Order: sequence, then structure tokens, then C-alpha cells
Amino acid sequence: MFTRVTHDGVEDVIAIEEPLEIRVDGTPLAVTMRTPGHDEELALGFLHGEGLIDRDPARAVGLTDDLAANIVEVAGPLRGPAPTRRFYTTSSCGVCGRGALAEVAVHSERLVTDPPAPVIARTLAAALPARLEQPAFTRTGGTHATGLFTAAGELLVSREDVGRHNAMDKVIGHALRAGMLPLAGTVLCVSGRLSFELVQKAAVAGCPILVGVGGPSSLAVALAEDRGMTLCGFARDGRLNVYTWPARIKG
Repeated sequence: MFTRVTHDGVEDVIAIEEPLEIRVDGTPLAVTMRTPGHDEELALGFLHGEGLIDRDPARAVGLTDDLAANIVEVAGPLRGPAPTRRFYTTSSCGVCGRGALAEVAVHSERLVTDPPAPVIARTLAAALPARLEQPAFTRTGGTHATGLFTAAGELLVSREDVGRHNAMDKVIGHALRAGMLPLAGTVLCVSGRLSFELVQKAAVAGCPILVGVGGPSSLAVALAEDRGMTLCGFARDGRLNVYTWPARIKG
């Protein structure tokens, strides 16, 4: 996940960023810039978040031997017709190359229950970023992380990548392969800001609470409110802001 470079006469460790092409039944569908590792999870999480595949945990997926294993093959079928053009995503933007905002919105069930569940303590939600496992960030300072937690704060899985969207996709792809979707009763935590795309991916995965170290965008708040998701930002130093559906945060 990292390589070494020399600058100013000293050796430094930096995160690797390489392209990954995602194919479905042999047809190229998307290219993303990512940190190699857990590429099958990344492909499944990306396709699921775009509403292109269902939650079948037995779906075949694997890296090819082409281009230094920078191609991953996923078995279909797709949900509906294949897109007429390939996606191109960067490590920082989940919608680059997409058209209107309406094209990004993927149908997902609203997450509201009566009363909203799960309910977690504010102090626990604020502590989740400190519980993320980020060995690549510790060494390079150049990666984002996403973690999936139980309502009791137990870390189930954590993934890192140069792109925050990729880190989220890897976690959701892992959950898909493990038969854990939808993510009812769990909490997702991200190491950076809360964008519309991250809320979208979490909502499609059925996760009711999303926590971030940074702040949310206006569209992230609007989407979380509409989908019934509890959105928490600026989780640090034992504090956090709750932007939507606060009934899931107590204290």
C-alpha cells in the first residue's frame, strides 16, 4: 500500500495510487484511481453503491492477470441495462464524469424506524474515529479510512485508501461478500469530510448512522435527512455535531 521516495536527502514513505478498471461480464464499466489492496471489495462496493448489482454474496469476482492485476472482473447480471458510457472516478471525487445530479441519486429504502434504531451514546459516537485502524495513514499520512462498527462500538472491519470513496466501497464490498447487507444496527465512520456520495453509499447499504471527522456538505445533510439517516460530523475530542435524525444519539 506504500512505496518509498527520496526528498531533501531523506527517504520517505508515500501511499500508492494506481488505476483499477472494473469489468462486468467482460465489459469495461468503470476506472478508479485507488490504493491497491482489497480490489474485489472495492469493485463490489462501487457497483452496489451505484445500484448496478444486488446483494448476492456469492457473486464471482476476481483480479485478472492483465496490466499488473489492475483489472477486476465481476460476474453479472446487472440490475437493469448497462450504462451507455463508462464511469471515470478519481480517488477524491465519486461523481467526476457524471452528468446531472439526478443521475447520482440511487434508490434506497428509507432508514427510519419507530423509534429510530440503533441508539448510541454521544460519547461513543465521538470516540469512533479514534478506534479506526489506520496503519497506512500512520506511515504515509496520505490515506483515508472507513470503519464499520457495531452499536456497542466494536470495530468489525476497517479499510484505507487514497480515496475516501474507495475506502467506503471496500468496507461495503466486504460486507456484501460476508452477507451482512443491509447494515441495519451498525455505524459507519469515515476519517474525513462527509460528502453526498458517502451518504449515498451508506444509505444504499442500509446503514442508519454515519459519523465523520470532518463536516458535511449541504447535499449530504439533505440526503441524510431524506433517507432517515443520522449524520454526525466533527467527531473529535469527545464531541460531535448531529445534523439529522438526532433520536439515535443519546446524551
